[in-house]
Amino acid sequence: MKRKLWSQKVTESSKALYLEKGVFTFGPRKMAKSLKQSADQSQRRKSSSFRSAMSMLCFYQNRAGSSLSSTRKQAIEKAKIELRKLYKKKEPSNCKEKRKKTKIRMQNRKN
Repeated sequence: MKRKLWSQKVTESSKALYLEKGVFTFGPRKMAKSLKQSADQSQRRKSSSFRSAMSMLCFYQNRAGSSLSSTRKQAIEKAKIELRKLYKKKEPSNCKEKRKKTKIRMQNRKN
């Protein structure tokens, strides 16, 4: 029997956000909308709804690590952009540079 990891338990049963089942398998726009809805409705979060939604997205990305396919990584990065658009937040100035470096790194791995 496969043992569940603590990180899987967190994403499945977060007390701060009630996540829609399979939210991280959605397309970027739908993923961002679902996280926004969960964060906006939550009464148990400790920070702003934007930060809670973005934190959950980053948490999933970081904990999945190398087991995420390149298409899922790209979908999560696009979901972050969509989330910023939904909350009308500007992208941090260093974010564009990081995304370029990540894109280059992912292309180099394919070759």
